[in-house]
Amino acid sequence: MIRKAFKMKLHPGALEEYTNRHNPIWETLEITLKEQGAHDYSIFYDEDTNTLFGYVNIECEERWKNIANTTVCRDWWEYMADIMETNEDNSPIAQELTEVFYLK
Repeated sequence: MIRKAFKMKLHPGALEEYTNRHNPIWETLEITLKEQGAHDYSIFYDEDTNTLFGYVNIECEERWKNIANTTVCRDWWEYMADIMETNEDNSPIAQELTEVFYLK
């Protein structure tokens, strides 16, 4: 498994809506994530900065990147674009984080 961590940013006051939209996420998106080898996916929130911290185990970088090419993922991005910082294609502005420590 490959461990991935990244951060994204919510608009101020959007945490409740963000949480509501993820509970539950669309079933088709959940299926796609799992089919593409994503496991143990968590998102945490830092209230001081409106920053989201994502952590996921993936089976393969290529399959993880392929998720962005699916219709359900692009539809999800559009659905979420009004409450978080996004790129022109509605994908969330995400900064991948570098692992500096791991305890197995």
